[in-house]
Amino acid sequence: MKVTVWNEYEEELLYEDVKRVYPQGIHECIREFLAKNEDMEVRCVTLSMPDQGLSEEILRDTDVLLWWGHQAHEKVTKETAERVKRHVLMGMGFIPLHSAHACRPLKELLGTSMNLRWKHGEREKLICVAPSHPIARGITEPVILEQEEMYGEYFDIPKPDDVVFLGWFSNEEAFRSGCTFTRGWGKIFYFQPGHEEYPVYRNPQIQQIITNAVRWAAPVNRRDGEYECVQVH
Repeated sequence: MKVTVWNEYEEELLYEDVKRVYPQGIHECIREFLAKNEDMEVRCVTLSMPDQGLSEEILRDTDVLLWWGHQAHEKVTKETAERVKRHVLMGMGFIPLHSAHACRPLKELLGTSMNLRWKHGEREKLICVAPSHPIARGITEPVILEQEEMYGEYFDIPKPDDVVFLGWFSNEEAFRSGCTFTRGWGKIFYFQPGHEEYPVYRNPQIQQIITNAVRWAAPVNRRDGEYECVQVH
C-alpha cells in the first residue's frame, strides 16, 4: 500500500528541544518504522513543498495519509484541505495525529470545532477499550507514556464509529484518545498521543498502533474521479 506522511515540519526547525527529540523531523521517525513493513511504501511530504506537499498527483497515489500538525493549521490553504477531504470521501484512509485534531481537513470532514482541554507534562495511561478492533491488534496491556501533553474532555467531535483507546492522565483527566470515523468511502482514525517534545513515536506500542491503523484505514474499494453527493428530495 502507498502511505504518505505529512508534517508541517516547523517546530523541529524552530525549537531545539523538539529538534533533540526528532532531529530528522517527526515525519521521518514515522516513516522509518512504517517502512519496515513489507506491505508499505512510505513517502514524506511537508508544508513547504509545492502544493503544500499534497498535489492531486500525490493524493491519487496515496492509500493512507498520516497528518501531524500543530502551529501551522492556518497556513494550510482551503484548496489543500478540500483536496484531502475529496480523496478521503473517495476512499483514501486518513490518520490525523495528536494536534492534527484541529487541522483543516479533519474539521471539514467531521464538521465540529474539535475543541478540547489541554495541559503540558502529564503521565498518560492509554487503555484499550475495544480489544477486538483491528487497530488494537497486539496491544494487550495499557500503554504507559511517562510524559505526554494532556488532552481532556469535553472533546467536540461527532459520535465516533468506535472508541478504541481511552487516555487517563495523572491529573485525573480522561480523553477519547483513539477514535474511528467513516466519511464517504474513507476511514479515519484520530490518535491523540504524539506531543512534539516527547519521544512518543519511538515507543514500540505506539508504533504498533499506528501500523495497525494504516492497515485498517487502507481502502478496500476506492472511487476514481470526483466524489458525488446526491441530494434526495
